[in-house]
Amino acid sequence: MSKRTGLNRQLFWLYEGTGRASFWFRWALLAFDFVTIAYFLWAPFDQRERGHHVIDYVIGGVILVDLMARLYIAGPRHRFFLKWINWADMVVVVTMFAPLLVSNFAFLRILRAVRAVRAFTFIRRVKVLTPFFQRHERIIDKVTNLVVFVFVMSAITYATQVGRNEDINAYTDAVYFTVTVLTTTGFGDIIMEDEFGRWLAIFTMVLGLSLFFQLLRAIVEPENRVDCECETCGLLRHDRDAVHCKHCGAPIKIKTEGIS
Repeated sequence: MSKRTGLNRQLFWLYEGTGRASFWFRWALLAFDFVTIAYFLWAPFDQRERGHHVIDYVIGGVILVDLMARLYIAGPRHRFFLKWINWADMVVVVTMFAPLLVSNFAFLRILRAVRAVRAFTFIRRVKVLTPFFQRHERIIDKVTNLVVFVFVMSAITYATQVGRNEDINAYTDAVYFTVTVLTTTGFGDIIMEDEFGRWLAIFTMVLGLSLFFQLLRAIVEPENRVDCECETCGLLRHDRDAVHCKHCGAPIKIKTEGIS
């Protein structure tokens, strides 16, 4: 932080610092993320009126400014491009500002749903909610990944099957198909008729089931480790009942709810 000056310092403080202003700034970004995700799910790919294009440009502008600000404070800069979430935002920006050029790929806007991962990361850092997340961190993490996966796969299913599969005519149909495949329910009312669709169903089933089983495992198996940074060596993960750091031996104090 000491090496940063001017605008770079101010932006870094808003995105990574502590204080009331940075706290509310990051909450505002999270609220914007969820509003845009809801907007894309409400009318993700259908023909839009002129008013919708104005909303698209406004949303795209905000996402672009946020993207450029995060690139500006990133250090080193090349690591910014190694994060898949940043690439997802860049794809979304292109689809927002060039709807005519990428109309066939408008479904990629649903990649905005990956920002839900940022929500989980930020909320976990809020001290007021720390005890809750210490108890349910694994479950919330797995639920977030599963929900994002369902949204993205539904978007791909919709974009590739509408007009080719008479059983899929709306985004709801795509979500319904994705969930039935993921859970291996297989009602048979919606089936894939081409080779690409069948491979898509296979991919959804295999990867989706792995995410679903990870969620079940997180629910059934208790988490034996918690986040509690050692003040001496900085080790973050410790056993839930630890009283000393395994790395340096320094005493640590893990907050607990006590015995009921």
